[in-house]
Amino acid sequence: MIDNALSLDPLVVGVILAMAAVTVLTKVGGIWVVRRIELSDRLEAGLNVLPGAIVIAVLGPELAAGGPAEWGAAGLVLVVMWRTENILLALVAGVAAVVAFRALI
Repeated sequence: MIDNALSLDPLVVGVILAMAAVTVLTKVGGIWVVRRIELSDRLEAGLNVLPGAIVIAVLGPELAAGGPAEWGAAGLVLVVMWRTENILLALVAGVAAVVAFRALI
């Protein structure tokens, strides 16, 4: 039974590789397009806040369905983001906090 758990289905590996390729092509294509057009101030401002909006769209439903551990971690994320203005540091702090809070609660 252990051998089945360690074997990789070629179809699954192919799908994951295809998704990775599409992701890279999308990012590279987007950068290529943005470098060739003149961005208005409004569009540039929208692109600058897009990563945060995506994070909120992904994590918002989880937070709404979460409990005290998730809410405490979200509070910590807000404090870290407010103090450091570093979204990556805030997300790492949030993940560590939710793991710690879940272990304590």
